[in-house]
Amino acid sequence: MKLDGRRESTNVDDRRGRGSTVGTVGGLGLGGLIIGGLLIWLLGGDPSTVLKEAGGVLGGSGQTTGSYTPTAEEEELATFAKQILAGTEDVWSSIFRANGLTYEPPRLVLFSGSVQSGCGGATSQSGPFYCSADKCVYLDLSFFTSMKKQIGADGDFAYAYVIAHEVGHHVQNLLGTLGQAHQQMSRYKANSKEYNQISVRLELQADFYAGVWAHHDNKMFGSIEPGDIDEGLAVAAKIGDDYLQKQAYGYTVPDAFNHGTSAQRSKWLKKGIATGDPSQGDTFSMAYSSL
Repeated sequence: MKLDGRRESTNVDDRRGRGSTVGTVGGLGLGGLIIGGLLIWLLGGDPSTVLKEAGGVLGGSGQTTGSYTPTAEEEELATFAKQILAGTEDVWSSIFRANGLTYEPPRLVLFSGSVQSGCGGATSQSGPFYCSADKCVYLDLSFFTSMKKQIGADGDFAYAYVIAHEVGHHVQNLLGTLGQAHQQMSRYKANSKEYNQISVRLELQADFYAGVWAHHDNKMFGSIEPGDIDEGLAVAAKIGDDYLQKQAYGYTVPDAFNHGTSAQRSKWLKKGIATGDPSQGDTFSMAYSSL
């Protein structure tokens, strides 16, 4: 991506080196394949429901102490994340304004090790997540290294897609979609077929919104370079529920899908990039089989 000279968002809370003393979220593993930085991100973009399913996070909320010195690579990633966040601010502010609405940007919280959010505590193993309670996107930059090592997903646009996907959940929250979906999910047993299907609809729409951001960011700033879109689609394919379940178990359990298949995730990301039109991202009205 072309980001030279791009502004960095100041709507950032850098908590690296100030991790909270928390336990771990249990009962969410997909086998040894993704134990680590991909967990909550792959199993649910807003951890408020995930934490409830797992029984919450154990432990206290005291702050750890000690010095923390980020590496040069980590600082580059921090700058990158702030630039991408700034791009989402510019794009979604413009889109909301064109529709007579006011966009309230989410705050980006950078952390290392562990963190306390309005949705509860989380560790680096939680992966990036959006918390609707405090309207913040949480990101441990080491997640990008995990992406590369664990699923072979790399590249600046691939990383940008991760951030834009979480911001997509914030857009859903502002528009009321997220709250409505969570109300619907509360009527069903966690991890039931019906519950998971609503989750899939949420996640695919967040993928679509990530594509919408990419479309408009490129129009505004000429940010997309050859190969970038392929990076994003490659990531979408590798984080599909069917792909991950096959890697972990050797078979798939469609009723347990909660993010969508590789084909679905690629389809909706690609549609967002191609159209740039938020109104074409209704994943809730159509039949589930048509997603």
